[in-house]
Amino acid sequence: MNELSKETSPYLLQHANNPVNWRAWNEETLSLAKKENKLILVSVGYSACHWCHVMEHESFEDERVAKVMNDHFICIKVDREERPDIDAVYMNAVQLMTQHGGWPLNCFALPDGRPLYGGTYFPKDRWIEVLINLAELWKDNAEKCFEYAAQLTEGVQLSEKLVADENAPAITEKMLGLSVQQWSTRFDNSEGGPSRAPKFPLPNNYLFLLRYAHLKKDQQLLDHVSLTLDKMAMGGIYDQIGGGFARYSTDMLWKVPHFEKMLYDNAQLVSLYTEAFQLTRNDLYKEVVFETLKFVERELTAANGAFYSALDADSEGEEGKYYVWTEEELKKILGKEFSWVSEYYNVNSIGNWEHGNYILLRRESDEKFCGKRGMTTSDLKANLKNVKSALLSVREKRIRPGLDDKTLTSWNAMMLKAYVDAYVVFDEKEFLLAALKNARFIRDVQMNSDGRLFHSWKAGKSTINGFLEDYAHVIDAFISLYQATFDEDWLDHASQLCGYVIKHFHDPETPMFFFTSDEDPQLIARKMELTDNVCPASNSVMARNLFYLGHLLGKREWVDRAEHMLKMVQEQMIGYGAGYSNWMILQTHFVFPYREVAIVGNDVDKSKAAFRKHYLPNQIFAGSPGESDIALLKNRSVPGKTLIYVCENNTCDLPVESTDEAIRKIGG
Repeated sequence: MNELSKETSPYLLQHANNPVNWRAWNEETLSLAKKENKLILVSVGYSACHWCHVMEHESFEDERVAKVMNDHFICIKVDREERPDIDAVYMNAVQLMTQHGGWPLNCFALPDGRPLYGGTYFPKDRWIEVLINLAELWKDNAEKCFEYAAQLTEGVQLSEKLVADENAPAITEKMLGLSVQQWSTRFDNSEGGPSRAPKFPLPNNYLFLLRYAHLKKDQQLLDHVSLTLDKMAMGGIYDQIGGGFARYSTDMLWKVPHFEKMLYDNAQLVSLYTEAFQLTRNDLYKEVVFETLKFVERELTAANGAFYSALDADSEGEEGKYYVWTEEELKKILGKEFSWVSEYYNVNSIGNWEHGNYILLRRESDEKFCGKRGMTTSDLKANLKNVKSALLSVREKRIRPGLDDKTLTSWNAMMLKAYVDAYVVFDEKEFLLAALKNARFIRDVQMNSDGRLFHSWKAGKSTINGFLEDYAHVIDAFISLYQATFDEDWLDHASQLCGYVIKHFHDPETPMFFFTSDEDPQLIARKMELTDNVCPASNSVMARNLFYLGHLLGKREWVDRAEHMLKMVQEQMIGYGAGYSNWMILQTHFVFPYREVAIVGNDVDKSKAAFRKHYLPNQIFAGSPGESDIALLKNRSVPGKTLIYVCENNTCDLPVESTDEAIRKIGG
């Protein structure tokens, strides 16, 4: 076994038996590279990555390939989920070289860590060729290596570098509209999502579009969002039997997923479908939320309330084997029910995948299916419950996909927020209990008394200093938990964490924040996460946090900082809305009326519950049964009354006692 046998990351442990002398990223390994004057190979992946497994089997398990790697390179394996900071630096380098990226990521660097050459997946013969060529170049022409590395490192350091602009244009609704207009030209209005493949769910995209459509009363845009959510929920990307979403669809139809299931996808999609249900009252969306949370509870939740990271795409060496079915299997399990089930889940040319296997998916609504079959929807749902139970029972006897059982703070916070969002809309007590259990885990295990967070937890051990994404998402989740419970402890923790971020992550030249703390060992570049992707950029999450906390706590300087952050990226939004959708949610707060709602009195919980029945995306709540020191609530308590204050920019109308009257003021 190599040095990775000492690690806790499931991905690193997968490589512990390779003949390659893999090492972890640490000061000892980096010092060894300098001592032996060898090029470094930084090989980055994650446990659920299909092509990472392929390259391991083809190359890293091959004795001949391993000998070349061991003789000429210091080989470092990195779990991108544990060390997103390292991944960001070397992914940036590879993208500058090749104009594309992905995993596995393989980047060669000088002994001092400056990148030299790289790519993603390499077939074995090509990999051997690359290894030999680089070894010879380093031996015969090291100066050329230094020249390449210097240029590439400069590119990495300058990319995404922002310059503060005091004359940045004002935040306007027009700029937001232009961005949506250009973005909409790339919509697939037949199958939903973008007009290209592969298709990623990108939850923050549709969360923004949902809110914008509502605020603008744009039915056409809302129809596109609904179409997308319908197609995803009925497609193969959604696990029709066990709940939960795969990472993305390889085709235009949401049919064939890349079968791994990631915690961060499912967390954000629960929040998205919850909010979409609150607006549309579409029962399909409620079904998705409940089934996905049941999947998370069943397969991704530890006894202490922490959430695991991912399920692999592969089992028994085959992608998707755990999830697909043959026609013979289904007939044997379902008997006489097979006829209608095969039509409902498209066990036909539509659902046919490969090797006689079918991906279960739907192409029509329950109402349309029932109309053709002469069934009632209530009968269909009752029958489906039995069918899903029978198929899930059989499936669980199969060899399961690998579980990545490390716990990441940022992803846990997203799932915590998802449970809070679902509790607020569906009033299911068990959702709140799951949220509170996880919140206490983060607070008691991953958070130090000085406000510092750990990034990872596994086997009872917290490791790796937290990144901006950890702070941003925990603050976001704690703000949501405060609004759901009005327990001020969560607001206090959010404020403390925000102060820590401002102190240790700030960029002295701009209002933005670096991805790494000033307490972390320096890499060749200190990166800044600005564009929203499958997960929103940590800077966009922090900007929203500053905005919300600023309003709740009366910290005008935090609201101003959020505004300055937004102004710095506003112009980029026009041509690439999909890459700035979480920023654009913040933009809606500035260009549409944004209300603070303060509820004070003994019936605060009753009033809060009444508001939950309405879709009110452009407001924030604060509440207390009596006196409170929170700025939004201070001096608003009147004995014997429960008063509701509707405020804008912390200037409040006269209080009302009726929730309906308050909602009319908000415009809901």
